[in-house]
Amino acid sequence: MNQENYEKLNQRMEDDELTIDLGELFGVLLSKAHIIILAAILMALVAFVGTKLFITPKYTSVTKMYVLAKDDGSTGTTSNYSELTAGSMLTKDYMELVKSRPVLEKVISVLNLKMEPSTLSSMITVSTPTDTRIMSISVESPSPKESKEIADALREAVSVQIKEIMNADAVNTVEEGNLPTTKSSPNTTKNMALGGIVGLVIAAGIIVLIYLFDDTIKTPDDVENYLGLNVLTSIPISDGDGKQKRAKNQRKSKKEVQKRR
Repeated sequence: MNQENYEKLNQRMEDDELTIDLGELFGVLLSKAHIIILAAILMALVAFVGTKLFITPKYTSVTKMYVLAKDDGSTGTTSNYSELTAGSMLTKDYMELVKSRPVLEKVISVLNLKMEPSTLSSMITVSTPTDTRIMSISVESPSPKESKEIADALREAVSVQIKEIMNADAVNTVEEGNLPTTKSSPNTTKNMALGGIVGLVIAAGIIVLIYLFDDTIKTPDDVENYLGLNVLTSIPISDGDGKQKRAKNQRKSKKEVQKRR
């Protein structure tokens, strides 16, 4: 290919907009499916090993409580929707007290925990089902026993705070903290699935990028598109013929060396 043809090729590649043949792209991905699958499997194994070696298992204990406000009493027939709504709003106030500094510091003191209140707060999750006044407190810890102890101590500490600050009649225990027997995190299966998806996407993305940035001429259509030349004929060369020619050239080179010696 002479200098003029090179200039034509460069000019056409600069002027033409990038067009993607989706069918050809799909064919390229399909031909590299084994690489994509291997990358997905490899990343899934990396996620499995990483989860087992570098992520500490944690256990969650859950305790539930119900706050009996001053207006509740025993005349449940007088309750109406507005009172239930007001009670639900109060429950949100109670939830804020669970992570208040006085409550956290009291739990740390009672259990003699070696942690800051902010660290303890990050282990606690407070929730309440819709349209109820039952408050659920979840504590996540690397130790099943510690998670239960913190959950129970937290329930007792916040009960005192609710009675003193919110002037509630009583705080009843719905469920004591359970002693978890199975870990709540990490989810090894989920992490492996995410790792496999990441590996698949990365491998497919690299293959697509290589396809998009590959500007070599491979087919007669490429010659016509980039060089503006008509292809009259093409001579296919099989891999076997190529190997035979290379072997023949190597034998000739060896003979020439021997003659020179």
